[in-house]
Amino acid sequence: MAPAPARLPEIRQRLSSMDSAMLKVLCEQLDTLDDLRDLVNRAIVDDPPFTVREGKMIRKGYSEEVDHLRDVQENGASCMLEIEAREKEKTGIRNLRVRYNRVFGYSIEVAKGQVDMVPDYYIRKQTLANGERYITQELKELENTILTAKDRITSLEFELFTQVRQTLADAAPRVQQTARAIAAIDVLADFAAVAVHNHYCRPEIDLSGEISITEGRHPVVEQMLKNALFVPNDTRLGEEGCRVAIITGPNMAGKSTYMRQVALITLMAQMGCFVPAKLARIGVVDQIFTRIGASDDLASGQSTFMVEMSEVADILKNATSRSLLILDEIGRGTSTFDGMAIARAVLEYAADRKRLGAKTLFATHYHELTDISQELSGVQNFNIAVKKRQGDMIFLRKIVPGAADDSYGVEVAKLAGLPDRVVSRAREILKKLETQAPQAAPRPAPEDDAQVSMLDMGAGELRRALEAVTVETLTPIEAMNVLYKLKQML
Repeated sequence: MAPAPARLPEIRQRLSSMDSAMLKVLCEQLDTLDDLRDLVNRAIVDDPPFTVREGKMIRKGYSEEVDHLRDVQENGASCMLEIEAREKEKTGIRNLRVRYNRVFGYSIEVAKGQVDMVPDYYIRKQTLANGERYITQELKELENTILTAKDRITSLEFELFTQVRQTLADAAPRVQQTARAIAAIDVLADFAAVAVHNHYCRPEIDLSGEISITEGRHPVVEQMLKNALFVPNDTRLGEEGCRVAIITGPNMAGKSTYMRQVALITLMAQMGCFVPAKLARIGVVDQIFTRIGASDDLASGQSTFMVEMSEVADILKNATSRSLLILDEIGRGTSTFDGMAIARAVLEYAADRKRLGAKTLFATHYHELTDISQELSGVQNFNIAVKKRQGDMIFLRKIVPGAADDSYGVEVAKLAGLPDRVVSRAREILKKLETQAPQAAPRPAPEDDAQVSMLDMGAGELRRALEAVTVETLTPIEAMNVLYKLKQML
């Protein structure tokens, strides 16, 4: 405890000279704990044992009794020699010896020829063939002390330790208040250090409901780049113009990094930290929801798609108009048309002010979804800029307005190291597919409809089933159930 609290007076002195109202409050909450530091420094050794029953934890000089017992334990033989010398001088018996026997313990041995010189305070203990063994009260007490010293030291040290511990426990409220103040100071100091070192800016925080970031950067990724500069990006997300941003572009281009950086900048700003950007104005968000990545839940037997849908359902149930939603590749865990339908339904629900109207970043490979921006207000398309040069693809890492004109899947596969023959064959197949069966986009739904319009299924049972559905009141999850039932009827 001692080394860290020793700096408390210095910390308090530095804080007292600062103008910050928050730091002044923290300074007042800072107890230097001088009495507790002094107690621990006097009572406990610098390197105590692992358990309190081992002894050797009370510092020398704290307890006279412990010091005496240690001295006896460590210098028992010299104590016996002192008694021997003293008794020789008192009695005049020059061949007097203090001996130790496992059976009889410590005793004074006197030869037969000098027994008549033994003083009255000697107590006969044993008669030998060539002499007598005696004990004195002093020798008896010293013997008892030596033989019991170890156990007595351990017991006494534990007793002293518990007294120190109880004193500290009684002062727990003071220690905890100081710990909380130090924790807050530590966080603020780290905020300041990282802001200066990484050239962060001070964000503006308001209740506008808008997120405006100029040249924002990902605070982690930019630190991991050793031989390249991080490409900053702007973000305008909020009440007017763009509540929902649909982001398209190839894999590895930086869509997920961009969305994560917006979430992190928003979170850092509301924590009170400077942010990695040139300018930032953050309208307070009540919650940040993310649906990024894909994984099975093997323990509960849930597939990737089921896990994804469960998370999306939780987001749509709990988000509000002041929330920030980060949704990456919704619907990719199922068939193309099912996934596209679900993704569109979620998009429309998020964009609909009457139902949610949350600020949303939505990355997708379904290029057909980009048509939504033409039917729904507040929805805009963005893509990651890509440049082709001599047959190679270069990721520019820049977010630009508009939908991506290609998914660049084959080019990404090439970058990933797929064999050239496989890449060439993939291009041939892609060309045939694009010629023979151009992708059909789902028919757009009106803005007040939270469902993707279905294809004309004709009369009969499917028509009756559709006519029974009240689309105005359907939630996205209910829409999924309807789709599933209709698919079973095909």
